[in-house]
Amino acid sequence: MFKWLHRFGSAPFVYRLSGALAPWVGSACAVLLGVGLYLGLLVAPADYEQGESYRIIYVHVPAAILSMFVYMVMAISSAVFLIWRMKLADAVAQAAAPIGASFTFLALVTGSLWGKPMWGTWWIWDGRLTSELLLLFLYLGYIALRAAIEQPQSAARAAAVLAIVGVVNIPIIHYSVEWWSTLHQPATITKLKPSIHESMAVPLRFMIFGFLFLFGYVLLIRLRTGILQREARASWVAQLPEISRLTQSMEFQRAQLKTAQTETKHG
Repeated sequence: MFKWLHRFGSAPFVYRLSGALAPWVGSACAVLLGVGLYLGLLVAPADYEQGESYRIIYVHVPAAILSMFVYMVMAISSAVFLIWRMKLADAVAQAAAPIGASFTFLALVTGSLWGKPMWGTWWIWDGRLTSELLLLFLYLGYIALRAAIEQPQSAARAAAVLAIVGVVNIPIIHYSVEWWSTLHQPATITKLKPSIHESMAVPLRFMIFGFLFLFGYVLLIRLRTGILQREARASWVAQLPEISRLTQSMEFQRAQLKTAQTETKHG
């Protein structure tokens, strides 16, 4: 078993595995999001209090959930990198950070759009909103810290420490509606008896899983790119069919350019 798990520390194995999984994950993402949007926008009934405006939850709630989930993936990967020196774990964390920042930004924007008709304001400094904004700053801080340090290993270690320390914000986001007075409603779909009607909950579940597969798909693509950048000088990279075709194309273009320059001189 440990020998099988050890394969996930191999860059060539992970590169090929992610390439094989990406099309399937992307297809599942498209189906889930398509069904979720259809059910949520066209089939689910209007809310008796909020009317049609509540439908923004089909984007806001999945984005908010994924903003926390992606950070946990980033933090766990950072911990694995620091403890076992697994470089691919750091590659996963680095690939996940911009995706998580995007989900967090989307959650904040859609929350503001939803809050304006419901609360009468675009923003309020309550526990949930403030801690979610702090999460965005943690993502951006992680990305900026990696970019600010020139030495890759030092940058990876410093960013990993920041990611792990920032985990303390995740339970604050989740339990803020219970710990402090806030305009946000408590959990609705994670309770034993959800307080949302099943006709509204079903499309929301489709959207949550759709966003989850969207994260998986983008992560796989970014991870493959990151591996190529990290392993650019490795012999196995040069042997990849796509790299070989690219090299041959570049060599052909150089030959054409050289021929054109020679003809220009003689002309």
